[in-house]
Amino acid sequence: MSDAYVVGDPDGLSPLLVELRDTIARELHAQVALRGERIELADLPEVSYQVTIQVERALRAWRPARRPPAEARFAGDRGPVDRSRTVTGDL
Repeated sequence: MSDAYVVGDPDGLSPLLVELRDTIARELHAQVALRGERIELADLPEVSYQVTIQVERALRAWRPARRPPAEARFAGDRGPVDRSRTVTGDL
C-alpha cells in the first residue's frame, strides 16, 4: 500500500476526519497483511470490529489544535472584561 493515501492531501477534510481516515487506512492495511492479502467475507465482522476499536482509540486520543484566546472568540464577542474600571457598591 502506498503511503500517499495515508499522508496525502486531506482534500478539505477537517483534522478529525483526516485522523479517522488515516486510522482506518492503517487498520485495513494491517488486516489485509495479517490475512494474506485477502479479506474473506466471513472475516468482515472481525475486521469491522478491529477498525472500530482503532477509531475509538483515535477519537479518545484526538485533541483539536488549541487556538490562542484572541482567535477562539466568536465574532462580536466583547472579549475579557476590564474589572479595574468596574464600579462597585451602592450608587
